[in-house]
Amino acid sequence: MRPILFCFLLSSSVYAAAPSDAPPPLPATESEAKVLEAPEIRVIEKNDVTIAEYRIRGKLYMVKVSPKVGLPYFLIDKEGQGRFDRSDDLGSSNLSVPRWVIFEF
Repeated sequence: MRPILFCFLLSSSVYAAAPSDAPPPLPATESEAKVLEAPEIRVIEKNDVTIAEYRIRGKLYMVKVSPKVGLPYFLIDKEGQGRFDRSDDLGSSNLSVPRWVIFEF
């Protein structure tokens, strides 16, 4: 009984030490690299206000309006329909959860 147990333990250790035949991971494609890009920010300065437009892949999703007098506020397109809602502070109670594009066909 002991020789059988010894052979079993020896064979399992050899199997565990064998290198895996898994292929290396593939490099990222261009579409995956585009998803990881930072937003484009366009700053427009007028007489009494500074406007910063935030775009991802050319689509406007947030506008920061900073008047010379007063606090800055944000206009955020939460649903992606082109309707912007005003938010005085990004840390307010109506939290906007990021919605990232994982795959696009």
